[in-house]
Amino acid sequence: MKKVAAAFLTLMLSSGVCSAQTLSGLDVLQRDGFAQLQGRRVGLITNHTSVNRDGANAVDVLHAAPGVRLAAIFSPEHGFRGTEEGGVYIESSTDPVTGVPVYSLYGKGKQRPAPEMLKDLDVLVFDIQDIGARFYTYLTTMGYAMEEAAKAGLPFMVLDRPNPIGGKVEGPVLEPGISAFTAYFPVPTRHGFTAGEMALFHKGNLNLELDLTVVKMEGWNRRLTFDLTGIPWTNPSPNIRTVDAEVLYPGLGCFEASNVSVGRGTDIPFEWFGAPWLKAGKIAKKLNKAGLRGVKFSPLTLTPSKDMYEGKASPGVKIEVTDRAAVDALEVFVHAAYWLRKYNKGDFKLKEVEIRKMTGSAHLYDLLNKGKKPARIIEAFHKDNEGFRTAAAKYRLYK
Repeated sequence: MKKVAAAFLTLMLSSGVCSAQTLSGLDVLQRDGFAQLQGRRVGLITNHTSVNRDGANAVDVLHAAPGVRLAAIFSPEHGFRGTEEGGVYIESSTDPVTGVPVYSLYGKGKQRPAPEMLKDLDVLVFDIQDIGARFYTYLTTMGYAMEEAAKAGLPFMVLDRPNPIGGKVEGPVLEPGISAFTAYFPVPTRHGFTAGEMALFHKGNLNLELDLTVVKMEGWNRRLTFDLTGIPWTNPSPNIRTVDAEVLYPGLGCFEASNVSVGRGTDIPFEWFGAPWLKAGKIAKKLNKAGLRGVKFSPLTLTPSKDMYEGKASPGVKIEVTDRAAVDALEVFVHAAYWLRKYNKGDFKLKEVEIRKMTGSAHLYDLLNKGKKPARIIEAFHKDNEGFRTAAAKYRLYK
């Protein structure tokens, strides 16, 4: 019996179904005695998500590291502590624990490190947990910083972390002519890259003359969602509170280009969508019949405490994730948007410019307006990302 149990455990570990031994780039750097940063003045782009396996933040780890001088901290959207709502501008400050200056890369009109912030550094290091959707802004911050480091002749290092929703690719590649802080990299909506892989892709795509190092993870593969890594969980932003919300975000996040609430101001943001006028029962029934993998739907009325329907009872659809690895979040969104147009056509509004930024192309907006069914839209998405799926292979660091 013991032999059978041991064999089963070995199979689980080797297949990537179970892992409690993933080491982030920060963990690997720490284990190896910070050799790559010895004697260097470090600028660290980070926030509350960059923790080691003991839960210590990268700022504290590097500040205490022998032979390493933490000279500057750079913080992204949501702030250094991750407590600010999306879109809230943040001022620069000083970290009260270490006394190190904290430069905001999400201030008004200021999303790139300025030359004077970089002039006394020897290396710029990025360590932030992304969630795998192109319109989530942490990797855009990384891309901007890479470009400024290249201009300054400053080496750039990524301490890699998991793509918390695995390596699946969904949605259109960002069309030429669409460019915004939430629409920057020419990759699909759900890109399947880790931060380190995106850095390699960005350097290659722009032909950046940049000394780039990626400190790879150990014990991670593309089948592992975040809950299987053993890395301590922190909410990557105020309204992403569970792995299920991360899995659904590349799809449900697109509702933010509409007049449908995604549950901000409720206990389950990005696991529900609704509006005071939404015909929740009919839509949930249609979604359950659509054959969407890894999810179940049920009608649920909530009253958000903030956002567009603050204080208004809003019938909506609760999404239960039953198999994280199977979920295609963009397909969930496409089906939901299709039935919203069918049952709430007079009320449901998609913002044309914004939905193009979110999905990356005009396919969804144009095909919905032509009355095309979800399968036709999803086919267009899949055809659009075929080339990327082939080209991305040379940037992948993990199986």
